Amino acid sequence: MPYASASRSAAASSPVLNLIGNTPLLPLHFAAEGITIYAKAEYLNPSGSIKDRLALHIINDAEKRGLLHPGSIILECTSGNTGIALAMVGAAKGYAVKILMSESASVERRHLIGHFGASIQLFTTTDGYGTGIALSREMAAADPRYFLPCQFENPLNAQDHEETTGPEILRQIPGGRVDAFVSGYGTGGTITGCGRALKAAHADTLVVAMEPSEAAMLAGELPCCHAIEGIAGGYVPPLVREAPIDRKCKVSSADALAMTQRLAREFGLLVGTSSGANLCAALHLAHELGPQAQVATILCDRAERYYSTRLFHHDVTG
Repeated sequence: MPYASASRSAAASSPVLNLIGNTPLLPLHFAAEGITIYAKAEYLNPSGSIKDRLALHIINDAEKRGLLHPGSIILECTSGNTGIALAMVGAAKGYAVKILMSESASVERRHLIGHFGASIQLFTTTDGYGTGIALSREMAAADPRYFLPCQFENPLNAQDHEETTGPEILRQIPGGRVDAFVSGYGTGGTITGCGRALKAAHADTLVVAMEPSEAAMLAGELPCCHAIEGIAGGYVPPLVREAPIDRKCKVSSADALAMTQRLAREFGLLVGTSSGANLCAALHLAHELGPQAQVATILCDRAERYYSTRLFHHDVTG
């Protein structure tokens, strides 16, 4: 198990935490393109997203260092998935959780966070994620009960993927060879940690950052509105600057939405829009590299948190 070092007392009382990690790597064959993409099924984590990994890792570490105690409140700014994951882990371990969310985040994410017993405070963004991060720091400075996971800059975020997610991909992919890895970025933990692990195994593995074409900040463009929730939130996190990125790939919101629907209708995968965006970029890259290339990417989260968004009000036929 990837989290064998986790708190045994917490694991014993909360078996749901043992379900985090060791997700399958799905070989998705796109017949029309004649290409197979290897997709890590992170939506199968218990709260429904890849963020379960960082939530458990950071909270376990805080417990070991004595930063959490009875009466502590876990406080984080998040677009939703990390908030859901922290709310789940907090419930399993007995900690109060408070989540700061942009008013633009989907209402389903708010409901899921609340369902785990966490509280939510909405804010109006003026600087992408930076607005909520500044607010969380102000709140923590005024109240010592707050513990900040600091997902956008905490090196444990990337470390966890370097030690678990990346090695899992290497064990699961045929021959242990990844020619290219494609991932969007929200906090930057996935692309940084997985990129390091994959390049440590094979230095020539290409690490490709997927960005919305409407907000390609790594490509030097200004942020704008897009429909791929959870990535490129108008802010380039410090962790992304440490990622071993070889290339960037732009994907439009329309293409991401269409691919997400295709994943549901051709493969039976109930995943979110960032998963569709990752697959768009992975297919583009695999077409360039040739049919023998092994390209891996991430299916980040489940679709139930997108029912009120364009994903379920978008006609794939145009």
